Amino acid sequence: MTILQIKNAGPMMTVQDLGRKGMLHAGVSRCGPMDAPSMRLANALVGNSDEYSAIEFAMFGGTLAVSEPARIAVTGGEIDVKINAVSVAPWESHWLNPGDMLSIGSVKGAVWGYLAISGGINVPKTLGSRSTHIRTAIGGLDGRCLIKDDILNLGETAPAPLMTVSQKRAFHGNVIRVVPGPQADYFDTGNWQTFLGNHYQVSAKRDRMAQALEGPEINAAGGHDIVSDGTVFGSIQVPGSGLPLVLMAERQTTGGYPKIATIATVDLPKFAQTPTGAPVRFVRITAEEAEELVIADRQTIRNQLANIVPKTDQA
Repeated sequence: MTILQIKNAGPMMTVQDLGRKGMLHAGVSRCGPMDAPSMRLANALVGNSDEYSAIEFAMFGGTLAVSEPARIAVTGGEIDVKINAVSVAPWESHWLNPGDMLSIGSVKGAVWGYLAISGGINVPKTLGSRSTHIRTAIGGLDGRCLIKDDILNLGETAPAPLMTVSQKRAFHGNVIRVVPGPQADYFDTGNWQTFLGNHYQVSAKRDRMAQALEGPEINAAGGHDIVSDGTVFGSIQVPGSGLPLVLMAERQTTGGYPKIATIATVDLPKFAQTPTGAPVRFVRITAEEAEELVIADRQTIRNQLANIVPKTDQA
């Protein structure tokens, strides 16, 4: 059996797959990656299918080693990747052999990185998924972030060539599209103008559960406490402070603050990957426009996956 050893773990390093479906009624959010397309591309590069689990990390990835030869790929941004102190390219696959040291440095121009390994991370499924939900301590490895000296079992590496993407994912601009939220009518015209007419900064108060924003305050005329109702990845709550709070992949399933808007699904990876301190500006669109955008984006992702090609150098 092939094992992966964590020699040094980066921040928020967890095992993730595409998430835990059908558990919202039990108070368990889907979880999964903050940037699903980047994780899917990483898996495809090493010959894994979509359901395989990978490792997600924030800001930098740490150092790792394997006990048997395995293909690896790192995606998510422009990331400094080295094997035995020799730089190798992100967004393509490489062989990692026993005795090699994989070093994953800082994520440039983004926040979240992904390490896929051929065969996937073979941790047990919990409630139908291998995704780590840190706040409820389920999934992944003991329901927690990975730490130094952790050992993970890997699946079998099937024969496959080393691959590269013909076009990397990129996150252009600072415009984030939103649709009106379930309590949109709690906010009058002036507050909507404030929300849409100003830049907000992505604050350092961020994790897999939520992302706080800094900027002009907005106030709910209907009050900032409501009967708790359902939330989704991308719900923008407005607590009593007046500063928007965006719920992320590991959010709670219900919330008691009014939700002015929801980030359009097409822009969720872009927002999740916005670096701390960067400005964002929200633009209101209709639900119908958001549906058309996500349909087109899914076709773009399918095209990217279809255009992964063998590397010319298979060493």
